[in-house]
Amino acid sequence: MLSGIATGTPKERAREFAYTRGDFDKVRGLIHAHAGIRLNDTKREMVYSRLARRLRALHLTSFRSYIKVLEDKDHPEWEHFVNALTTNQTAFFREAHHFPILAEHLRGLRPGARASLWSAAASTGEEAYSMAITACEVYGTLAPPVKILATDLDSQVLARASEGIYTLEQARDLSPERLQRFFLKGAGTRAGLVKLKPELRALIGFAKHNLRDESWRSSESFDCVFCRNVMIYFDKPTQHQVLSRIARVLKPEGLLFAGHSESYFHAVDLFQPCGRTVYRHASSAATLASPCPAPRPRGDADGS
Repeated sequence: MLSGIATGTPKERAREFAYTRGDFDKVRGLIHAHAGIRLNDTKREMVYSRLARRLRALHLTSFRSYIKVLEDKDHPEWEHFVNALTTNQTAFFREAHHFPILAEHLRGLRPGARASLWSAAASTGEEAYSMAITACEVYGTLAPPVKILATDLDSQVLARASEGIYTLEQARDLSPERLQRFFLKGAGTRAGLVKLKPELRALIGFAKHNLRDESWRSSESFDCVFCRNVMIYFDKPTQHQVLSRIARVLKPEGLLFAGHSESYFHAVDLFQPCGRTVYRHASSAATLASPCPAPRPRGDADGS
């Protein structure tokens, strides 16, 4: 190759950091091996924009040098790498049809039993807090017999979730009644913010967790698991592996809630649908007279 002649496309030559197709392929290979996340070709520019911040922080000049840092599996940069490539999109009572079903399932538990729930892709916490609000409404108290585990691969969003602080814009879809009952309104420098009441935050334990971690074991068995809008980033074999782990910790009569664009027809040996993106253990779905708890008509006192 002749020296002094620029190579690559004009867009590649204009970039701040050297970034080739080979670099992109290596990055998506690393994130798939570590977290099961699939990045198709359309994500190439997204990868550049998100990881460019990390190159600046490390004072690196090329993606090749960044990838070399990641060759050390114990390097602290791995946490930043995963956080940068994890998509976190959520909202309070997102996919709202799930929460009346959760409410009815809680009502159907043995009286006096303590319910155990898992938000398996908790992101910034709105899902877990929506589960907590639902539980409070079912039991008519801010201290219901419910404990919620909220996990995510991204440590940064978990830290924000544990604070329970949101903008009024993020809480815009909540009713005034729910805002008044379950949130504290910020004033002064905190104007425009709301914070979950401490009673609700006390119901939730936040922990970092990789759904692909084969060594993970839970001492809990869960009445309900919300694992929504994360399976779409996994290929089918990885989805089946994750679902197998969920099946081991979900009670036989428990419910698994999936995302609106997710279906588990390739895992009928594990789960069977019992409602709109709601699943039960394959063995239990065949024996239970009512496959999925029917929500009460709207207007009940609990507001679900």
